Amino acid sequence: MSEAKIDLNNLDKSNWKTYRFDEIAKNISERVDPNNTDLKVYIGLEHIDSESLHIKRHGTPDDVNGTKLKFYKGDIIFGRRRAYQRKAGIATWDGFCSAHALVLRANPDVIDPELFPFFMHSDLFMNRAIDISVGSLSPTINWGTLKHQEFQIPPMAVQLVMSQLFKSGEELLNNYSCLFDAQDKVIKSLLKNIFQNNEAGEPLIKRFEVTTGFPYKSKLFNEIQEGFKLMRGINIKEGEFLWEPEIDRHYSGEDGKDEKFKVKSGDILVPMDGSKLGLNYARATDTEVGMLLVQRIASFRSDNEFDNELLLAFLASSYFQKFVAKNNTTTAIPHVSLKQLKEIVLPKLTAPVINQLQKYKSLIAARTDLVRTRCKQRELKRNIINKVF
Repeated sequence: MSEAKIDLNNLDKSNWKTYRFDEIAKNISERVDPNNTDLKVYIGLEHIDSESLHIKRHGTPDDVNGTKLKFYKGDIIFGRRRAYQRKAGIATWDGFCSAHALVLRANPDVIDPELFPFFMHSDLFMNRAIDISVGSLSPTINWGTLKHQEFQIPPMAVQLVMSQLFKSGEELLNNYSCLFDAQDKVIKSLLKNIFQNNEAGEPLIKRFEVTTGFPYKSKLFNEIQEGFKLMRGINIKEGEFLWEPEIDRHYSGEDGKDEKFKVKSGDILVPMDGSKLGLNYARATDTEVGMLLVQRIASFRSDNEFDNELLLAFLASSYFQKFVAKNNTTTAIPHVSLKQLKEIVLPKLTAPVINQLQKYKSLIAARTDLVRTRCKQRELKRNIINKVF
């Protein structure tokens, strides 16, 4: 058979056939009792990363109770609850999974099993899955509805070419992930060297200007961009700022004019409460200048650039997470106090510390470039999948 050729910009679908989803894939509904099984691997929806084909984490039977679904190596575990999270991963073991998933197995007479997971990650399939979900708080897909959905599928010769194309792209993405993991190990080793045995310096209160935001009146929050743009904890995530219409807020109160509560370029901002306490921080750029800092965010400001870089490294390390775990007060929401944060002691800026810090900074820059490249590659893969399907 000669190899089929594909023009992605002018894809001829005249000989594609339409199939119901239950003709494309089988729904595997074998049941498992976690308390009475020899299977060792449990996959919950929390173990599946959004928009990823690969499942890299798993639990054990001891983690769960209640009847679950059995899967076999090569099956697709698809999160039927909250389908907008786009969770559909390939099982690399035999095991069992959450009943909030569907276990799907490609019908090789209709679709190449190696192409099937890419089809499931197409906008065509995922948007259809979202559209047929039912329920408001936790929208869920029913197999009885999904199985009747119809999709166009190309001839097998075309599918095989597509599979090779998508697999090549996925292999490149996997190489990026391996490189990222290798960089991460070196970064963690450097952070350990910086903070484990170096001579202690002064607490943050003596090395930084430490402040917090203003005691706002939440009734004056608004979403219509009226007044002062707020810098809230929800806008700070793992070294970056998130600005989206759904979470952005402004403040119309006159007390928002006080300059001491305004963000300045270079400020290091740390939320003092939240479910991910100890993971979130970011350094303000010119873009964030003048935003209004709310009360539950600590701001650290210093003219010493190495002190700034040392604090950022500490916030990225497991040592900060251990500090938070030791000092946080857990009520309805975990939190630490400004007084506790001020007492954090960083190492003295000796020559070895500065040298390690410079290596750390170079690695972070390289990792940032890698993340950007990987994101572009993911977007390219997604665009190609959507051109095909």
